[in-house]
Amino acid sequence: MNPVEIVTFGCRLNAFESEAIGRAAAAAGLVDAVIVNTCAVTAEAERQARQALRRARREHPGRKIIATGCAATLAPEKYAGLADVVLDNEAKLRVASYYPHPPTAAPRVPPFPASGRGVEFPPRSLAGEGARRAGEGVERSETKPLRARAYLQVQQGCDHRCTFCIIPYARGPSRSVPIGAIVAEARRMVEAGCREIVLTGVDMTAYGADLPGRPSLGQMARRLLAAVPELPRLRLSSLDPSELDDDLWRLFAREERLMPHLHLSLQAGDDLILKRMKRRHSRADAIAVARRARELRPETAIGADLIAGFPTETDDMFRRSLDIVEECGIAFLHVFPYSPRPGTPAARMPAVAPELVRERAARLRAAGTARLAQELGARIGQSNDVLIEKPGVGRAAFYAPVALDGAPGTVRRVRFVGAAEGKLIGAAT
Repeated sequence: MNPVEIVTFGCRLNAFESEAIGRAAAAAGLVDAVIVNTCAVTAEAERQARQALRRARREHPGRKIIATGCAATLAPEKYAGLADVVLDNEAKLRVASYYPHPPTAAPRVPPFPASGRGVEFPPRSLAGEGARRAGEGVERSETKPLRARAYLQVQQGCDHRCTFCIIPYARGPSRSVPIGAIVAEARRMVEAGCREIVLTGVDMTAYGADLPGRPSLGQMARRLLAAVPELPRLRLSSLDPSELDDDLWRLFAREERLMPHLHLSLQAGDDLILKRMKRRHSRADAIAVARRARELRPETAIGADLIAGFPTETDDMFRRSLDIVEECGIAFLHVFPYSPRPGTPAARMPAVAPELVRERAARLRAAGTARLAQELGARIGQSNDVLIEKPGVGRAAFYAPVALDGAPGTVRRVRFVGAAEGKLIGAAT
C-alpha cells in the first residue's frame, strides 16, 4: 500500500488546506491515492493542474486520482474525465469525502457557510512551509510532521469582486475564525515544535467583520501574541493596503515578535488600472503604506503581487507599475501575467496582446530580481535573528532566505557575510 500523495498548486491557503486534506484522508484510511489541489487564479495554474492529473494517471496506474481545489470547484466537469473523484472546496476538508465511496462530482456552486457563522478548523489542520504562487510551481507532499514555520488559517472567502478575480466564486463570502479557536490552534502548533506561525486567509484584512464585536486583524493578532507568549515569531501573509487597521499598525510598531515584513496585494501601480480592477487603494496609498512601515521599523522588507498586462494597460500605465517596484522598495515580488478568467468583468475588457503581456511580466520580474539583489546587498554586515527551517536554510525576520547551518526549529543570531542566488549567507555570531 502506498501513502497518499498530495500535489498542491496556488496560494498559502491551499498549502494549509493540503495538510488538512492529508490528515482527513489518513483519518478515513485512504491509501494508494493521488490528490491534486488545484488553483484557478490563472489559466497557467489550471493547465499545470490538469497536466499533474494526467501525469498521476500515467505514472500511478491503479491509484485513485482525486481532483479538488478552486479550479475543480468552479468547473468540475473539466476534471471529471481526469480524476476518479472531484471534490469542491468544502468537501475536500471532510473526512467522509475520503471514505471508499465519496461523491464523484462537486456542485458548480458549493454550499458556503453564511457570513457570521465562522470557519471551523479541520481536525489537526496544520501546514508546512513550501507553498508556491499560482503558475510558479507545485508542492508535492505526503502527510508529514509540522515544520518550524507553518501556516494558520484565520479567514476564508472574500466579499469583494475585483474584476479580474474568480476566487470569491470558488471560496464564497468572507468568514472569520473566532479568536479562541485561533489561540487554541496556535498553542497546539507551538507545542508540536512550530517556531513561526504565518497567518493566512483569502482576504485577511477583512478579518472579524462577521464575528461578535467585530474584532480587527490587529486586535486578533495582539490577543494571539498575548495568549501564546511562548510563540517566538508571528508573520502576516498577503494584506490589502486599504484595510490595515490602527491596532495592526500599533502592534507592528511595538511588538518584536510580529515580523518586520509586509506582503501587499497591490496588483498595479497605475490609478486608472486600479480603478478598472475595482481595487480600493490608490498608487499613493501603496507608497504611503510602505513608507509608514519603514518609518515604524526601518528593518522592514516589503513584498507585493503585481499583474502584468491587465486589459487596457498602455505603455505609460505599465511604466507606473514598473516604477512602483522601486518606489515601494518591493524586494519580494510575485508577478502574474494577466489571465482572463471566464465570467469575470475583466475578461470582457479590451485585451493586451499575449506577447506584450509576457514581455511586461518578464520586465517586472527583472525589476523584482534587481530590487531583491539590492535589498540583500544592503543587509550584508548586519545581524538578524534567523529561524532555521531545514538543514542549511533559514529565514530572516524580514523574510529573506538565509544559507546557514544549524538544527531545524532553532532561532539563531546571525551576521550576514554575503549574498548569492537570492539568499543571504549567514555566520553565527
